[in-house]
Amino acid sequence: MSRRTRKAAAPTRGAPRPTVSVCRGCCCGTPKIPDVDHAGQLATLRRSLGEIATVRAVECLDACEQANVIVVQPSAEGRRAGGRPLWLGLVNDPDAVADIVTWVEEGGPGLADAPDILGLYTFRPSRRIAQELDQP
Repeated sequence: MSRRTRKAAAPTRGAPRPTVSVCRGCCCGTPKIPDVDHAGQLATLRRSLGEIATVRAVECLDACEQANVIVVQPSAEGRRAGGRPLWLGLVNDPDAVADIVTWVEEGGPGLADAPDILGLYTFRPSRRIAQELDQP
C-alpha cells in the first residue's frame, strides 16, 4: 500500500496578478463617446500597469449605456482575501484612469481599498455578463 502526501493548500484559482479589462467594443473606445482619447486611455493603463497587472482590451462587455467600461479583477491573492471584480462605467476622464492605476498599484480588489471617488463610477452588470467575463 502506498501513501501519497497531500499538498498543504489547494491550488489557487485565478490570475497571479490583477487583470484590467478595457471595453473596446460597440460604444466604448469609439467616436460615439466624443472628446475622449480612447487610444491614450488604453496606452496609459498598459504603460502604467504593464509590470504589475494584465491589461487587456476586450470586445463589447454589453454595458453600452456605461461606456467607457473598465473591469478590475483581483489577483489570486486578492480573491483569497475577498476581492471581487469591480465594474467601472463612464470612465471618460483621465483623472479616473489615474485613480484606477493608483489602486491597482496598491494591490487592487481584496488587497487595497479603492479610492472613494471610484464609487461614483461603480455599477453592477447583469449576472450573465459578469459570469462571462469571470470565466477563464
